[in-house]
Amino acid sequence: METISNKEIEDYIEKQLPEFYRKRLEGLERLNLKEILKRKNPYLFRVKHNNVAHDLVKGILDAHISSSDEAIFGNWLEALAIFINSKVYGGQKSGILGIDLEFTRDDIRYLVAIKSGPNWGNSDQIRKMVANFQAAKRTLSTSGAKQRIECVNGCCYGKSSTEMKKEGYYKYCGQRFWEFISGNNDLYLEIIEPLGKKTKKRNEAYQKLYDGVLNVLSSQFIQEFCDSKGNIKWDSVVRLNSEHNK
Repeated sequence: METISNKEIEDYIEKQLPEFYRKRLEGLERLNLKEILKRKNPYLFRVKHNNVAHDLVKGILDAHISSSDEAIFGNWLEALAIFINSKVYGGQKSGILGIDLEFTRDDIRYLVAIKSGPNWGNSDQIRKMVANFQAAKRTLSTSGAKQRIECVNGCCYGKSSTEMKKEGYYKYCGQRFWEFISGNNDLYLEIIEPLGKKTKKRNEAYQKLYDGVLNVLSSQFIQEFCDSKGNIKWDSVVRLNSEHNK
C-alpha cells in the first residue's frame, strides 16, 4: 500500500475540474427548446406551474440541467476515485463490461462498479449490475486468476443501510467508499475543500450563459407555444411531447 498526499489530490482536482465546467458549458450551448420539451413530463409541469412562460421554461431548463450535471459530475468523481486508488493500491480503469475499477488489496481482487449516490438505479439496473459482476468473476476465473475476487458497488456520496454482502456484492457509500479505495478514513472530508477553489469565475461565466439561454428559450417558447394573449397553449406542448407523428 502506498500513500497519496492532499497536495497530489488538490493538484489533480485543479487540473481536471475545468473539464467538468467545459462540458457543462458545451451542454448549455447545445440546448434545443423542443428537444427539452420532448424529454420532460408535460403533465407534471402543468400541475407545478402557472401560466407564466418564463417560469415554465426555467423549471424545465433547471430540471434538465440538474440531471445533466449529475451525470457529468458523476463521471468526474469516478475518474477522481480511480486516480486516487491507482496511487494507493495500483488500481486501474477496468476493461471488463460494467466494471469501473479493478485493484488488489490484501491479496483480494476487487471489482468495483462506481455510482454517484446510493439510490442510483431501479431493480432492472441493479440486476444488470449483478449480472455484470457474475460475468466478470467468470472471466477472471477462466483466465487462471488465483486471487479471491470480491465485487463492490461503490457510491461517491450518501449512506447505505448495510455493508453486508448481498447478492454477491458489497455496497459501500460515502465515507466508507472513499476509505475503501484509499485507506484514508477522512478522505471524504478532505476532497470537499479543493472542489470549491478557483470556481468563482467559472460559475460566473456559466451563470451569464445560463441567463442568456433562459431568455432565448423563453422567447422561443412564447412565440411557438403561447397564444396572442400570452397564455400557454398546453395542448400544443403535449402534442409536441406525445403525439405519435411529431
